Amino acid sequence: MECIPEEPMFGDGQLAEKAVWEALRAQLPDDVILAHSVQVRHGRAEHEIDILVLWPGVGLAAIEVKGGLISVEQGQWYQSDRQGRHRIESPIAQSQGAQHAFKMWATGQLGSPLVSRFAYMAAFPYSPVPRDWEMNGVPRPLVLDPNDLADVSERLRAAIETQAQGGSPLAPNYARRIARLLSGNLEAEATPALTALELEDHQQQLTERQKVLLDSSRSIPRARFVGGAGSGKTWLAVEKAKRLAKEGKRVGLFCYNKGLAAHLRRQIDGWRQAKPVFVGEFHDYAVSLGVPNGSGQAYFDEDMPALMKGLAVDLPPEQKLDAIVIDEAQDFAPLWWESLLACLKDPDRGEIYAFMDERQNVYGRWDSQSAGTALDPTAGLVTLHIDENLRNTKRIAQTFKGFAGKHFAPRGGDGLPVRLVSCSTEDALDIAGDCVDALLEEGWTNNQIAFLTTKNRHPVHKDFENNLSAYWNAFHDDEEEFYGHVLGFKGLERSVVILCVNGFKDMGRAAELLYVGLSRARCLLVVVGDPVLIAEAGGPELERAMGRMQEWQPQLQPVTDSVPQASAY
Repeated sequence: MECIPEEPMFGDGQLAEKAVWEALRAQLPDDVILAHSVQVRHGRAEHEIDILVLWPGVGLAAIEVKGGLISVEQGQWYQSDRQGRHRIESPIAQSQGAQHAFKMWATGQLGSPLVSRFAYMAAFPYSPVPRDWEMNGVPRPLVLDPNDLADVSERLRAAIETQAQGGSPLAPNYARRIARLLSGNLEAEATPALTALELEDHQQQLTERQKVLLDSSRSIPRARFVGGAGSGKTWLAVEKAKRLAKEGKRVGLFCYNKGLAAHLRRQIDGWRQAKPVFVGEFHDYAVSLGVPNGSGQAYFDEDMPALMKGLAVDLPPEQKLDAIVIDEAQDFAPLWWESLLACLKDPDRGEIYAFMDERQNVYGRWDSQSAGTALDPTAGLVTLHIDENLRNTKRIAQTFKGFAGKHFAPRGGDGLPVRLVSCSTEDALDIAGDCVDALLEEGWTNNQIAFLTTKNRHPVHKDFENNLSAYWNAFHDDEEEFYGHVLGFKGLERSVVILCVNGFKDMGRAAELLYVGLSRARCLLVVVGDPVLIAEAGGPELERAMGRMQEWQPQLQPVTDSVPQASAY
């Protein structure tokens, strides 16, 4: 067992801590890490965790130890020791405060939130506590008394698994990274979260440089910003909407994808100044104007925009828009454009800004079914090209460069190799699930990972089919790994993407699906599936890119009785 420090120096006033420490060290499994007297600050407040337990496969515990006899009267805690009987702060409240401070500190040090199960507890090695005792805010399992210390391994595990905050076990590699911080061993070492943080800070800096594009085009009232995946179009769309709203204009910020709509709303919610009058999906805007919310694709593609266009004629001027901003504009059918233009105060000269990637036309909105030619409703707008890829590392960007056009220019850092997990299409879903577990064991955190499918949805994704609001809130709350379909993830991103190529419903759209899926990862991309099918769908350039990928098979730690495997769910 690793102890930090290896041999703690317990003073005369720390005999209780020594008793608890020795019970833990004697009974807990060998891979548990114990740390004594962990000092941590949160703002100006200073905290101390008497004993911190890092239990791989289970979770963490912060234990406040109190010697002497402990009692509670009318909600007030007392300690009777050599100094007599005196009031003390609630040991559980002390432990909770120290636990929270430690989580904040660890998040800052590791570059990602600490979301593993983490219990705050108190130990009274000389004060028996009845099994049926409990008080408000202090469940009995969070207290260890002398009898509990005789079987502390099971008591501690039960407390972490039933009472702790956080939903996932502690990954072994993540425990090691925390231990290195506690031991003071801060040598420069590349770890997944730190590598991701550095890359993403660099990418954010690159994105903000694009403000110059908006500055230089501010006199153009109708423009389309055309760029490949990862070129910062969504960031630019939000920034453009902000500038227009600050000018006092009535602005509508639109998109088609539900997940992207939730992202845009969260961005706007943080503003303190002027905001767009509408942010979200085209269809929700139509309903907000009074158009009935019908059913069937034909209704949404044709009937709804026709009704909206007719309704716009009678809209009062104060309800109409001065400017329209559309993200992922290639997803908007021509009829939707016509109905939105009708909602402008001046349909002929009102401001329009479209942010788009014509190569991600995965819904085929602009395909003419009769003539075989493209119907582009943005053709009359001034075109501004965005050629730089800012989201992805260069290694990730090279995988989809063949889809992005000849002017595509990766600007991110080199990053980690793209991983290829070769398997049959039928096995892709299960093996991609193993990849989640393996990445967690490497030290990646749950909230850095997105699992995307190209055909059938993952079971976790299916569980949300009747509660889309909770589904997208779970993604944007950024606490767990996310399970989705490539189509629903347009415009979104995560540090790590596992692209599970489990088939295609339409091979004619397969290349565009791959383009979207390959371009969602900021730092690490894992491609799982049949290389023959992927090459057939993606073409020669993607086949050559696969030849540069790192062959990988997820290797999981064996499950033992004492250390259960870290769960992905």
